[in-house]
Amino acid sequence: MSPYRLEHYFREARATVKDLPEGFRFHDFRHYFASLLTAQGLDVKVVQKNLRHSSAKTTLDTYGRMWPDKEESARAAVAKVLGERLNSRSEQRA
Repeated sequence: MSPYRLEHYFREARATVKDLPEGFRFHDFRHYFASLLTAQGLDVKVVQKNLRHSSAKTTLDTYGRMWPDKEESARAAVAKVLGERLNSRSEQRA
């Protein structure tokens, strides 16, 4: 089926769906799918593969803002590792 034909049928079906945002397009399902994947914490390579992007750069350029901020998680991970190493060295000395 051609993209034009698919869009035509989608417009017909859209008219029957209550509370659908004005101007909602079939392509918007793709963005919704990407947001679901990122919200579940999937990494960029998995999202890239599912969206059939040619590169992770394309995925990040388009959807990078959707990934949650991991700065605090990164700081906590480093603090945990350093704390464990410090405790391990203290125990070795005792």
